[in-house]
Amino acid sequence: MTTKKQNESYLKGEKIRREVMSDEFVDRALHNANEFDQPLQDLVMENAWGSTWNRNDLPKDTRSLVTLSMLIALKAPNELKGHVRGALRNGVTKEEIRAVILHASVYCGFPAAIEAMRAAREVIDTWE
Repeated sequence: MTTKKQNESYLKGEKIRREVMSDEFVDRALHNANEFDQPLQDLVMENAWGSTWNRNDLPKDTRSLVTLSMLIALKAPNELKGHVRGALRNGVTKEEIRAVILHASVYCGFPAAIEAMRAAREVIDTWE
């Protein structure tokens, strides 16, 4: 289910989300949304992407690394996989992604880091 939002925040969010996550990712997320979860897709597009990701105070690669760190701490491997792809698209290297996971192990614990490493490796092994 897709709904066409015409507000500026949604449109800006869709543009940068496609740049970072890919057209395929965004199209799938929008297509898979139904009446129940479409409002969440709208919030994500308008707030996470239309507002936060559109700020000019951090470069996209840095923003990706910060996002990876938070998703590691939250133990959110499915979201982490998507953002590992986004980080790679933003120019973050595999070595930088590994370094963030290793660094997070000290602050988030080894179980979180192990889960993150598995998720990241799944993406990195199929990248390119």
